[in-house]
Amino acid sequence: MTTLGDLVWHLPRRYAKRGELTDLASLVPGEHVTVVARVRGVETRDLQRDAKGRPRTLTTITITDGESSLETAFFNQPWRTGELHQGVTALFSGTVGEYKGKRQLAHPTYEAFDEAEGVDAEQWAAKPVPIYPATASLTTMKIEALVAQALDALGDVPDPVPEEVRREHRLMPLVEALRLAHQPKAEQDAFRARHTLAWHEAFLLQTYLLATRDWFDTLPTAPRHAGALLERFDAALPWPLTDDQQSAGAAIAADLASGTAMHRLVQGEVGSGKTVVATRAMLAVAESGGQSALLAPTEVLAVQHLRSITRSLGPELAAELQPTLLTGQMPAADRKRALLAIAAGSARIVVGTHALLSERTTFAELALVVIDEQHRFGVAQREALRAKGLHPHTLVLTATPIPRTIAMTAFGDLDVSTIRTLPAGRSPIQTFVVDQVRQPAAFHRTWGRMSEELAAGRQAFVVCPAIEPGRLEGVDEPAADAPAVGPAPPPVADVVTTLANLRRSPALAGRVVAPLTGAMTTDDKDRTMRAFRDREIDVVVATTVIEVGVDVPNATMMVVLSADRFGVSQLHQLRGRVGRGEHAGLCVLVTGVDELSDARVRLDAVASTLDGFALAEVDLEQRGEGDVLGVAQSGGRSGLKVLRVARDGAIIEAARTAARDVLDADPTLVAHPALRLAVHARLDPDARAALVTA
Repeated sequence: MTTLGDLVWHLPRRYAKRGELTDLASLVPGEHVTVVARVRGVETRDLQRDAKGRPRTLTTITITDGESSLETAFFNQPWRTGELHQGVTALFSGTVGEYKGKRQLAHPTYEAFDEAEGVDAEQWAAKPVPIYPATASLTTMKIEALVAQALDALGDVPDPVPEEVRREHRLMPLVEALRLAHQPKAEQDAFRARHTLAWHEAFLLQTYLLATRDWFDTLPTAPRHAGALLERFDAALPWPLTDDQQSAGAAIAADLASGTAMHRLVQGEVGSGKTVVATRAMLAVAESGGQSALLAPTEVLAVQHLRSITRSLGPELAAELQPTLLTGQMPAADRKRALLAIAAGSARIVVGTHALLSERTTFAELALVVIDEQHRFGVAQREALRAKGLHPHTLVLTATPIPRTIAMTAFGDLDVSTIRTLPAGRSPIQTFVVDQVRQPAAFHRTWGRMSEELAAGRQAFVVCPAIEPGRLEGVDEPAADAPAVGPAPPPVADVVTTLANLRRSPALAGRVVAPLTGAMTTDDKDRTMRAFRDREIDVVVATTVIEVGVDVPNATMMVVLSADRFGVSQLHQLRGRVGRGEHAGLCVLVTGVDELSDARVRLDAVASTLDGFALAEVDLEQRGEGDVLGVAQSGGRSGLKVLRVARDGAIIEAARTAARDVLDADPTLVAHPALRLAVHARLDPDARAALVTA
């Protein structure tokens, strides 16, 4: 924290009550805690003198919640008993330890609750005590004292939320809300303050997003109209476009022809045909000589995209448009050829990774930027690519369905198109959860089932969270909780160990089993994927490098080992790699976690539905927006302090409507200087300049 604002926005994470004791039985050794408890007993005993002959004492003060108890230990501080005598209630902060099998707090900081004379006992007991996010060296009591000083020094702070908005939605002034959030007289004060502060955050964020969107609408760019290239492409498609694809395509075509920069998000189910929609947009741009650049998060995905686009174009269109790959690990000669084709403009479709952002990469006429899996890139990276053209159109693709509140919060500056329906010919995928600890026979049967798929001429994936023991790759989730009772879960599966086991497995005897991880070279990854697609490899043992974009129609079975280490959206994405052809898909999620754990609930949810939009809501409820939003909140979109996307959907919608009304009436916010100053701090420099031009 570097400013007074940082400090007063460091809000309590919860509130305790003087008359409401903490459940001490729930405390975990090693955890830094702040608890309200009552002193039950006090004992001071002499210890052996130290090396210099000085007396030493140990004062043990036992605290209780009425049922469980905990010892606090103070060395050479017998005077503590004058403050912490039997019957005193206090706030204690410290790290839970263990000594001789008993839990204890060694040298905790504390604040005794002394009931002043003349104070109503009931009111005193009910008054909330703020508990702050704290550390061992900066305790909640110290933070409370510092915040009190800050609030005294704060003075009058202009409120960015206009008075008419506050009045309509019954909000407090900002300073009053901050004071009550830190120093509530009653529980209701804290709730009211939190509501106002959440509204404040939502309103500022929505004003910023809408101002950014309005700015995009002012950026002039050459209109791009579809023509013969798109007609030839559509005529050669082996299947008709779905209604959703046609709808998204029509919206994109209107944006491209409008004369101002498009800023659109296309979200769709796994395998719903987003790449075809993006390719059609690229053809409209190419019609008038413009170039398109598709930025992918990984090399494997970039290569897959290039192949998919080239295959869908067909030989004649591909020869005309020269789809070109650019990645950081390409051989120098290949990279040089690619850079020359891009700079000359002969490569009208360019697919690449972060190498596209390099200063060495220049375009003749960059007219369309396509960002795949937006959540993998920060604001600065996306803008670095856009800066290589003159107000290029931006099309963002995501195969991770986004809950509506997340879309409004993280992507509120984009128009959104949704593709829910899958193209004809997609086969259903069955998903099962197998507990390898409690269902060893079912786990063993999994490999027999894979053998049957291979015998029928099909192929399979095995996915692991780690490359080798202790080396995780691309995993969303932290370690799963160990079960309170019963057997411990098996170690985290890794590619190296699993590969060796499968090559020895009788069920897969004679089969070609190969690895695929992010640690492999580009050439090795490419060779493996090509061989798998050509059916020279039966089983690929991979990490999450295959999570998106990998399209092998003959792959029909996937086994995800240590599946509890993956997030809901990751599992849904991984599962989408099978069942992409004429044969039904099968996905087995292998775990060893307890049946009642959050991780197991996650796996059961994935197994219960193929609806990515329903799973996105489950993901949001379980993990909260902090993880779901990912790096979308980096750059200008700072992290949320009070607003909770999973809980505050109504506030977000109301704040967006209010922000739209304010901007419609005052586009440059000249009549709202406090709001303009607050939004100004979030905007990128170009949009900021446009906003402050009164």
